[in-house]
Amino acid sequence: QLQLVESGGGLVQPGGSLRLSCTSSGATLEYYAIGWFRQAPGKEREGVSCVSYNGQDTNYADSVKDRFTIFRDKAKNTMYLQMNNLKPDDTAVYYCAAFYGWAPISFNAYDYHYWGQGTQVTVSS
Repeated sequence: QLQLVESGGGLVQPGGSLRLSCTSSGATLEYYAIGWFRQAPGKEREGVSCVSYNGQDTNYADSVKDRFTIFRDKAKNTMYLQMNNLKPDDTAVYYCAAFYGWAPISFNAYDYHYWGQGTQVTVSS
C-alpha cells in the first residue's frame, strides 16, 4: 500500500521559493506517475504539475509554467516540486498523488489512486 507524505510547505513572501517533497513510506515511487494538485479556499482542486513514472513526460499548468519544476530523486524515493517566484495566487493546500504504471499523465484527479494529506503553502507579505 502506497502511503504518501508531503512536506515543505510554509509561509513565504511574494517572489520567494519553496520546495515541496513527497515521499512514500509503503513502497518505492519508482513505477508510479506523480501529480501535484492544489486547492485554495473556496476553489476547486486543480492540477499543478505531473510526471510520468519514467520521468520522460511532464506537464505544468499554465499558471505555474516557468516557475515550478517537478523532479524525482530515486535514491531518496522522493518527488519534489520546486516553486520559484511565488505569488499570492499560489496560496493553497498542495497535495501529491500517484498512480501505478505507464498510462498517460493528466490532471484528472480520478486517475490518481493514492493521495497525501496535503501541505499548506501561504504566499503573503
